[in-house]
Amino acid sequence: MTRYFEVEQRDGAARIGKFLLSPELHTPCILHTAELGNLETPGPIVDAGSLWSTKEPGEPEAGIKEIREKVGDETLIILPHQAYPPAIPYDARGKTETSAEGTAGTGTEDEEIKEEGPTGVLLKVGEIPGKRDLYIMEGAGNLENNARKFLKTVLDLKSRISPDSALYTPNLALPENVATLVYLGVDILDDTRTEIAAYSDIYLTAAGRFHLDSLTEFPCRCKVCASTTPEELLALPKADRAKLLAAHNRDTLEAELALVREKVRGGALRDYLEGQCRVRPWLTALLRLADFEYTYLEERVPTFRKNQLLANTSESLSRVEVVRFARRIQERYTPKGPEILLLLPCAAKKPYSISQSHQKFAHALGRYRKFVHEVIITSPLGIVPRELELTYPAAHYDTAVTGHWDEEEKAWVSGCLEAYLSKHRYTAVVAHVEGAYREICERTAEKLGLEITYTAGAGESLTSPATLQKLRNTVETLCSSEDISRKSRNTEEAKLDLVKGIANYQFGEDAELLFPEKGEKVQVKGRFPKHQLFAGKRQLATLVPQYGTLALSLEGAQLMANSSKSVVQIDDFVPRGSILAPGVIRADPGIRPNDEVIVLGERALCVGRAMMSGSEMEQASRGIAVALRHVKKL
Repeated sequence: MTRYFEVEQRDGAARIGKFLLSPELHTPCILHTAELGNLETPGPIVDAGSLWSTKEPGEPEAGIKEIREKVGDETLIILPHQAYPPAIPYDARGKTETSAEGTAGTGTEDEEIKEEGPTGVLLKVGEIPGKRDLYIMEGAGNLENNARKFLKTVLDLKSRISPDSALYTPNLALPENVATLVYLGVDILDDTRTEIAAYSDIYLTAAGRFHLDSLTEFPCRCKVCASTTPEELLALPKADRAKLLAAHNRDTLEAELALVREKVRGGALRDYLEGQCRVRPWLTALLRLADFEYTYLEERVPTFRKNQLLANTSESLSRVEVVRFARRIQERYTPKGPEILLLLPCAAKKPYSISQSHQKFAHALGRYRKFVHEVIITSPLGIVPRELELTYPAAHYDTAVTGHWDEEEKAWVSGCLEAYLSKHRYTAVVAHVEGAYREICERTAEKLGLEITYTAGAGESLTSPATLQKLRNTVETLCSSEDISRKSRNTEEAKLDLVKGIANYQFGEDAELLFPEKGEKVQVKGRFPKHQLFAGKRQLATLVPQYGTLALSLEGAQLMANSSKSVVQIDDFVPRGSILAPGVIRADPGIRPNDEVIVLGERALCVGRAMMSGSEMEQASRGIAVALRHVKKL
């Protein structure tokens, strides 16, 4: 919990934030370690080092107070953490050592020090944190190339500190790894490694590191690189050469971090990271291991983004947006209506229904289309019911199309189809597919003992007149069978099923509250995709075409207020704008950033969009929790 650090924007665990210091410090940022210990001309953050060097033994508070008086109330002090030198007798350390070693705890001295201004503290694994603005990971620089231990340490620290406190990993940042560190939730970095590299004649880039004598030319046009050559630089004295090389290394690190910040602001850090992590094997391993920690990332990843999701690597199959979509279909979605399942391939154009191939499928089915339930097979999402083709990320992804599927893709997609058909049984299954799509269907059919009717042979085009006619004839024959109910949906019922499907995906089982069986008739108005849900004359929700999600009205929020999900409880006040985290009493832990939420208080009913997860709303002391759209005074 902090009074000085505020998260302004999130992209999963990565954050854009600011420290309310003098001068104001925006994160993620690079600290210049050479300036941290300078108390004469302090920057926004200073390191108190060790109390033995700043005061008389036995007076721990006095040393901190002296530093605070010197640097001012708007400078963050990293509390003493350095070990005593052997020359200091143990019996002379007394209270000093106890205080220095226990600054991460919650003792009386700890609370008093905090009240004097912003502070940071070295937090060891297993220690109980106090209330600090900044936490420093102990020994971060020793964890390079140990992906498993580094990730375990980050997750341990993040689980124990407040979500609106900053995390600092010293002696670790390089241009090649800064994207990964920020992606995992690191807010503060430093230039220690760039300085060390310079004195070892190592030239740093975002694509890796080079020994100076291996370069023929500089792949950079910074001030240093534009004014000299590797040969000229090598001819300089060691100290002069290191000074110039350090300037380049720092500039490269700052430039890479600036790019990472822009990726965070655009919600595209993951897309960038999937390529950038290839620079070093341990970074690739770190990303893959992080994906196994689904809960940590999923809690922080928004339910939709404005930008396109790029699925160009094998890691795309395990990213949160893809896995969450597949899980919600399995856990929340329930198909309505027809007993005949029609499996179709995906299309490059999104949503699928506006692509030429899917329009030809629909035209071929004609009046028989109302008797089938369409499900699209695709990588990396697995399967997409037609009702959810607008819902993020189904209409928002792009992937490299080569016509060849690797084994990992086939296993993932067939697993999604198998899970779906294990839960939802149809009287008949038709597959209008070819190539890898057919192989996936055959695998699933063999595992589940299902019979699937295929409407295209090997090498046949799915959009040829012959195969389209076979598709129509197959469905027509099934509809005339005694085993198939000829129950069909009219246009109004089809639109209602679409909205119900989206509501189930979005709200889970509590979505049924939006469709009361008694009272006014519930219907959908408006042409696709601009559907609006009404109960009589009361508008309950609107389908937002950009993201394929439902935006509730106050009337819809009133119906959903009895739900235990998607609800944020606030204190006794009427909001006049966005709701800040301190005003939240309780929040559904299942709430994710960008979720549609209902806000309840003694004096107000509101509806809006979550700006942070439900658990963060409860724990944070700063920041916008919910961006409100409608407010009703009770």
